[in-house]
Amino acid sequence: MAAVSVRFEESATLMSRCSYHVFLSFRGKDTRKTFTDHLHTAMMYAGFRTFRDDDELEIGEDIELGLDKAIQESKVSVIIFSKDYASSRWCLDELLKILERKKTVGHIILPVSTMCIHQKLETRPEVCNSIHET
Repeated sequence: MAAVSVRFEESATLMSRCSYHVFLSFRGKDTRKTFTDHLHTAMMYAGFRTFRDDDELEIGEDIELGLDKAIQESKVSVIIFSKDYASSRWCLDELLKILERKKTVGHIILPVSTMCIHQKLETRPEVCNSIHET
């Protein structure tokens, strides 16, 4: 029983030090103006403080340090795997940092694949059209 109590206290302490509920890891070229934008908006409306690089990083700020700090200060990372995610050095660097955080402090990771979504939508052009109109 004591181990469970200590683990809960450690978890509560870690959560209280976080600046963000969610860190979004995504390939901007693939999903920034589509899936990621919709997900970010939905999370914001639901009350989740969400890190997305174009909103949170200051012009002139060291991007790598800013991303690393945001990963360290997030409770959860949502990794949006898209067609070209793995071709980006930035995405792979983020992924390594996120996985290291999971290994060291039990960081929560939620993987999302947009590739299945795109394949399904390609068979339904009317859905694609209505998404792009909103």
